[in-house]
Amino acid sequence: MPRAKTVSGERSAGPIRHALKWDEPAFYDGAALNQEMARVFDICHSCRRCVNLCNTFPTLFDLVDRSGTGEVDGVATQDYFKVVDQCYMCDLCYAAKCPYVPPHEWAVDFPYLMLRAKTVRYKDRKSHKNGLARMRDAVFSSPDAIGRLAVHPGVNQAVNRALGNRAVRKMLQPILGLAANARVPQYNSRRASKTVARDGSQPDEPVADNGTSGAVALFAGCYGDYNDLQAVKDIVAVFKHNGIVCEPLEGMKCCGMPRYDLGDLDAVYKLNKHNGKKMREYVDAGYDIVGLVPSCTLMMRREVVSLFPGRVEISAACKNVFDPAEYLMLRHKSGRLNTDFETPLGKVVYHAACHQRVQNIGPKTRDLLSLIPDTDVAVIERCSGHDGTYAMRVEHNSTAVKLAQPAARKLAAAKPDFFTSDCMLAGHHIAHVAGGGIEAHHPISLLRKAYAIRQD
Repeated sequence: MPRAKTVSGERSAGPIRHALKWDEPAFYDGAALNQEMARVFDICHSCRRCVNLCNTFPTLFDLVDRSGTGEVDGVATQDYFKVVDQCYMCDLCYAAKCPYVPPHEWAVDFPYLMLRAKTVRYKDRKSHKNGLARMRDAVFSSPDAIGRLAVHPGVNQAVNRALGNRAVRKMLQPILGLAANARVPQYNSRRASKTVARDGSQPDEPVADNGTSGAVALFAGCYGDYNDLQAVKDIVAVFKHNGIVCEPLEGMKCCGMPRYDLGDLDAVYKLNKHNGKKMREYVDAGYDIVGLVPSCTLMMRREVVSLFPGRVEISAACKNVFDPAEYLMLRHKSGRLNTDFETPLGKVVYHAACHQRVQNIGPKTRDLLSLIPDTDVAVIERCSGHDGTYAMRVEHNSTAVKLAQPAARKLAAAKPDFFTSDCMLAGHHIAHVAGGGIEAHHPISLLRKAYAIRQD
């Protein structure tokens, strides 16, 4: 690994987030949890600013409005988890909507309250879930384990055929809980982080500038590693085209976001303890870390630091974690982005993914694509309703489709030349709902096209 000087960049501050005391016994007190949910639900019911963000708040407000008192005290505590089940902790209510987040005296952190509820339930899952449900949770929250199996020779083709066969999907739906009509990505025939070429054509001397080292270790995430080999190839090619050393970060495990959504914080800690050690090796060698998937960068950059302050080695490396477009735009600010684009993209519709928006880095992908001549970028800032596995679960799929419809209608009406999203799962879901043969592309793949970098 070549060495390069690392200088961490500055990012804008957001609301204060107090660490969850998830390792203390009081955290799991059911009565205290219900009391806190009642307090926060009452504040949300009185405000209702977040009603259009997702299905969590309409579920809460319906429960209140249909109760005997028309207030939170009329909602049965056992129904609180109907609200919890709808929250996929995208963080938009906390980051962009709620006026009562800390340091406000009411200290409302709705996503972390939902995380606490999920964690308490996971800890006591035998009283809430049967064996089949626990098996489904294990499948949906283990993309790394499933991916390693699905890319294995001899298994890969069979898995992809099954996922593409509607009859097989209908048969598996009651067993796996995977919605038969959900758009599910195919699996690579090989793991991206182990197979992307290291052909010796990397820049010899990384040049540090504007908070970037010029040398990048790419965290492909489970999606890139197992489902989108082309996107990994594209980002390596585009970064090299810009004089940036770029190679996949090997030996990483899942970022932990699926286990985080489940409330399994012990597993999140173990995964990030492993990943932190690997990342620190690269950072100490002068690399920055770039994550292909917004959920992964959010997890590494913010959530593990908040959840495990001072306990995970990743906390030292997280200052060097970047979004791809953020990284390239930092280089552009100091004149180090190659702007010799050869192919205009025409009309591009860009979906701004929630997990990227809450990182407070600004619309860097839009700005980057707008540098391409004769390219018009229209932005959709609406929830896709996908969120990892939410849209794939049979109990949530119809709601996920409903949540995606506003974005899908805008997309279909725009009739773009290209549709893109940093979160490809969200992009594919919106395109699937929109229909009409629309396909989603990763922004970096569009950048490769604009540069006219030949395919391998």
